[in-house]
Amino acid sequence: MPYEPIAPIAWRDGQVEMIDQTRLPGELVIIRPRTVEEMWDAIKKLKVRGAPAIGIAAALGLYLAIKNSRAGDRAEFEAELKQAADYLASSRPTAVNLFWALKRVQQAVAAATTSDVSSLKELVLKEALAIRDEDEAMCRAIGENGAPLLQNAEAVLTHCNAGTLATARYGTALAPIYYLASRGKVLKVFADETRPLLQGARLTAWELQQAGIPVTLITDNMAAAVMARGWVQAVIVGADRITANGDVANKIGTYGVAILAREHGIPFYVAAPASTFDLSLSSGDQIPIEERDPAEVSHFGLRPTAPEGINIFNPAFDVTPHRYVTAIITERGIIRPPYKQNIARII
Repeated sequence: MPYEPIAPIAWRDGQVEMIDQTRLPGELVIIRPRTVEEMWDAIKKLKVRGAPAIGIAAALGLYLAIKNSRAGDRAEFEAELKQAADYLASSRPTAVNLFWALKRVQQAVAAATTSDVSSLKELVLKEALAIRDEDEAMCRAIGENGAPLLQNAEAVLTHCNAGTLATARYGTALAPIYYLASRGKVLKVFADETRPLLQGARLTAWELQQAGIPVTLITDNMAAAVMARGWVQAVIVGADRITANGDVANKIGTYGVAILAREHGIPFYVAAPASTFDLSLSSGDQIPIEERDPAEVSHFGLRPTAPEGINIFNPAFDVTPHRYVTAIITERGIIRPPYKQNIARII
């Protein structure tokens, strides 16, 4: 791909560097978490967000937690690592990549033949960087696999941000768009603003504009009007967790977009790596849904926009039943219904 976006999270000169996504689009600010507490804060406060990027951040957070460990033996070191993993896991309860990455680093340490603490520290960093590198390769594969599904479209609609800012690079839902653009097929994109934190407006619109992809920003409640006018031929979104039957947890508002797409005869695609699948859950009813600070709804920045003391419901995600999903795009290929059988076969 000729467009090489800034990596949202990187390891340079012995430290983590991340784009503070809460400051976009007004400012491009690089933060450098130096402790596990600072990484927990970055994940919790959405300075880094998007399921794959959260996983990478968590893995690097483990290294920040143990890099100065004074553990006297392997058992003590592994106990410190587990404590740090449990702490980081408490930052966001829904994104399965967070738990997957933490578990993967711990398993790599458990499988190590050495008991040298310095070597185990190096192994934690090595595994975290491998997760980052593999995610970038996965995003490239998702782009290539998903491109044929969008080849005949003129415009697509997306919700939230599942682009380069949500991953190591290139994104999931936006990866096929970048892939096609690199080969001369430039799609128009309608980006939902994605209330209440405006990831579509602040992040998706920003990164597509930076890439030279024609993008039109709309409010969430304009999606039906755009579809009714025939302005989009497909919807493509990312995912934070996909269950064994193909139910999809994604940013709040995704479920409504899927229903609208079905009503208008528009294919609804989900793009996600294999690590986003949680086969321990049989359906979306079992997915824990994070509820966030009511102030995200009652305020715009620091300015109140609702009556003081009003009751507020602010879930971060909703679950789209698999019956609304036309296909799931992964780095291993395209998964189509029946999802229960095909997810088990491919994932």
